[in-house]
Amino acid sequence: METSPQLQKPPSLWSLLKRKEVFAWTMYDWANSAFPMIMMSSILPIYYYKVAGAHLPGNRATVYWAYTTSIALLIVALISPIIGAMADFSGAKKKYLAGFAMLGIFGSALLYGVYEGDWVKASIFFIIGNVGFAAANVFYDGLLPHVAAENERDMVSAAGYAMGYLGGGLLLAICLALIMTAPPSKTGFYTRLSFILTAIWWFVFMLPLLKWVPEPKRRVLANEVGMNPVQAGFSRLARTFSKVRKYDDLWKFLLAFWIYNDGINTIIKMATIYGTEIGINSNSLIGALLMIQFVGIPFSFFFGWLAGKIGTKRAIYLALGVYTLISIGGYFMSQAWHFWVLGFAVAMVQGGSQALSRSLFSQMVPKSQSAEFFGFFSVSAKFAGIFGPLLFGLVGEIMGSSRLSIVSIVIFFVVGGYLLTLVDENEGMRVAREEEAAISQEAVA
Repeated sequence: METSPQLQKPPSLWSLLKRKEVFAWTMYDWANSAFPMIMMSSILPIYYYKVAGAHLPGNRATVYWAYTTSIALLIVALISPIIGAMADFSGAKKKYLAGFAMLGIFGSALLYGVYEGDWVKASIFFIIGNVGFAAANVFYDGLLPHVAAENERDMVSAAGYAMGYLGGGLLLAICLALIMTAPPSKTGFYTRLSFILTAIWWFVFMLPLLKWVPEPKRRVLANEVGMNPVQAGFSRLARTFSKVRKYDDLWKFLLAFWIYNDGINTIIKMATIYGTEIGINSNSLIGALLMIQFVGIPFSFFFGWLAGKIGTKRAIYLALGVYTLISIGGYFMSQAWHFWVLGFAVAMVQGGSQALSRSLFSQMVPKSQSAEFFGFFSVSAKFAGIFGPLLFGLVGEIMGSSRLSIVSIVIFFVVGGYLLTLVDENEGMRVAREEEAAISQEAVA
């Protein structure tokens, strides 16, 4: 069976966004999308290649950027499961989210101090920012089951991605206008100013979530009475590992997501610096990325609608097929218009594929352990996410060019798509509901 069971017809998007907790939850996507837009995808990669890595030979700046991304993801992969379990035990998802978001905001602001040749500093500050961004998302994603009912999550998750596109796109437009209208002597300053604006944007627009999204109810299990959060975190981590066979289809989905999302994120993180390496001018690169932000908005909603018509998994298969064609097309890219065409294709599937993956996962986990399980979700995304940029960097280093690096990403979409065919999501949801009922009986607080 490909379609998810619907308890009732989901509410309209407008009626969902009129609920302040749903609106505030989606606004965090608006807030934190400034980081991947400015720091991962557009301005910082170009600045890293042309300024911070100006004295590096050949494609070395591209390779070092790939390795930097992998290191950041490794750190997040190692800490995500335990901090997710600690947040569930403490009843403090929002506090953990705010703390790691502030770390990301701090790392973003530090990048203002990166100048010509400072590629080491740029790598360190980006790692700090990326760890904060990715770790905060563990708790943000974990709040989804608490703001949306099961039959609302496809649409709410898609709405979050759409808000992210809009917010990230607006900030990119502002930063691009500042950089392009600056006199040549001030271009570097306004480029670095965009890093400060990213930090401010992220901080200001995360405030609605902190104010209006309620903290989920804390549940303490009988064997956790008297434990501190660290002890309980490790206890829950061991408990979850011991029960992993009970979540057979969830585990299969994680493996599939682990692989295909690595390919998606590698394209997101490496496209701009790859385009810079092969000689596409900065204005074309950033302009195409700005286009992606706004074209992605209707397509995010389209995929939320499409999932209701053909099933969530089939919609994801469609997106992975498009990504496969994008990777192959990237090998032949040589002109600016090529980048625009491939960028449009990315805009069609990027938000939808990730929103539906997040929604599908949320339906196969016990609601009261959402942060803990989204910690594992983060690991499956971040630990696996190490390998795409790492493969990109290794192929580029061996070949002396990144053309074969981009086409090598195809393997992630093919293997991940195949593993997704093995997932019975309806069985996964049934198991999650039964486990949630058992947890409710066992909880003492």
